[in-house]
Amino acid sequence: MKRLCTGGLLLLLAGCGVTRQAEVSSVDVTSGVVMLNYDQAMLQNARYDDYVTSGTATRECQAMGYSTAMAYGQPIKTCSLISGSLCLNETMTIQYQCHGYAPQPVVTPAYY
Repeated sequence: MKRLCTGGLLLLLAGCGVTRQAEVSSVDVTSGVVMLNYDQAMLQNARYDDYVTSGTATRECQAMGYSTAMAYGQPIKTCSLISGSLCLNETMTIQYQCHGYAPQPVVTPAYY
C-alpha cells in the first residue's frame, strides 16, 4: 500500500512540470523588441526551452533586418483567467531585444 501511494504521488508531481513552446505575441520594429508568450495553468510549473525560444526570437529579428536576439529582463506573469480570487491561468511573457544589422544581399541581374 505504501508503494502504491508513493507511486501515485510521484505520478501526480511529474505532471506538474510541463515544457511549453513560447509563441510570438508582438513585435516592435522601431525598438527591436520581440515578445513571446506561453500559458501556465494553476498548480503547474511550466518551463520553456531557452534554445527554441531564442531561435524563434532570432528568426523574428532577422525578418525585421536585425541579426540576433538577446533575452532581457525577467518573464512577466499576467493572470489571464480569474475565478473569484483565484488565478486559474497565467500568461508568461518573455522579452527579446534585437541586435545588429543584417544587410540584405544585393542581387545584381545577370545580363547575357
